[in-house]
Parts: sequence; C-alpha cells; structure tokens
Amino acid sequence: MSSIEITRALSAACEKHLREDFVPWIKRCLGLLTEEEIWRRPNAETVSVGNLVLHLCGNVRQWIITGIGGAPDSRRRDEEFTERGPIPTTDLIEKLEATVTEAIEVIRRVTPEELLRRRAVQRYEQTGMEILVHVVEHFSYHTGQISLHAKIIKGVDLNHYPDLKRGVEP
Repeated sequence: MSSIEITRALSAACEKHLREDFVPWIKRCLGLLTEEEIWRRPNAETVSVGNLVLHLCGNVRQWIITGIGGAPDSRRRDEEFTERGPIPTTDLIEKLEATVTEAIEVIRRVTPEELLRRRAVQRYEQTGMEILVHVVEHFSYHTGQISLHAKIIKGVDLNHYPDLKRGVEP
C-alpha cells in the first residue's frame, strides 16, 4: 500500500467518525435537551453540554483548521468553558457542523508529507497524523460526556449503534 493510499484511508476514517458518528450523536443529544438543560452545570467542577460543544469547535479549529490547514489561530479557549449561554441550540448545531465541514475540507487535502510534518499547536509539537488522531479521540471523549449528560437528564437509550442488540456481540 502506498503512502497516498494510507493517507486517504486515514483521512476517510477521520471523516467518517467525525461526520457520520460523533456529529449526529451530538445533534441527537442536543435535540433531546432543552436550552436550559444544554447550559445546566451539574456542579462547580462540571461544564455544560453547551460548553462542551463550544470546546469541540475550538479544538477542531485550532488543531486541524489552523494546525494543519494554516488558518489564523483565533481561539479563546477559556471562553469555551466560561460561556453561560444560552446560545440557541440551532446556533450550536450550525457552529458544530460548519467547523467539522471546514476541518474535513482540510483533512481531504492532507498529503503524506503533511501527515509527517511536525508543527506547533498550543504548546505541543505534533505531526499531522498525531493531530488527526488527537482530534478524533478528543471528539469521541467529549461526545461520550455529552451523551452521558443526555442519558442522565432524559433517562433514555440514545441507541448510537442501532444495528447491535444490547448485550450481544456481533
């Protein structure tokens, strides 16, 4: 397998997880929650679902759109966590979708050389490959937190994997 084929496979996997898994799962959670529930902080040490969505947008923008794509870095990370809302649900969804769409455009253009090139993001020196892996695992982590918030608040099964029966391995 060539380096171009490996790059395309990695790019496609990143796109699939972001666009087909995580964003729809977050949108489902946001659709279940009221605006008040989206911005509720369970305690002083826990941020809201709204903060997590803003944080994901900031992280994706800084690491992929800026770090790999070369866009100017305008992130104000602390504000992602101090925002108290409410920001309308439709605005959060639009921001999330637009950020992921822009990141996927960068991911689709990435070359094997870009995957191996090191660059500074925040205080870290990372290759393009490390950046992509970081963003996907980070997105997964916070998608899980958002899902847990929704499950606790609404007491529902989010059915993220409808093809699998609960407790039965394929």
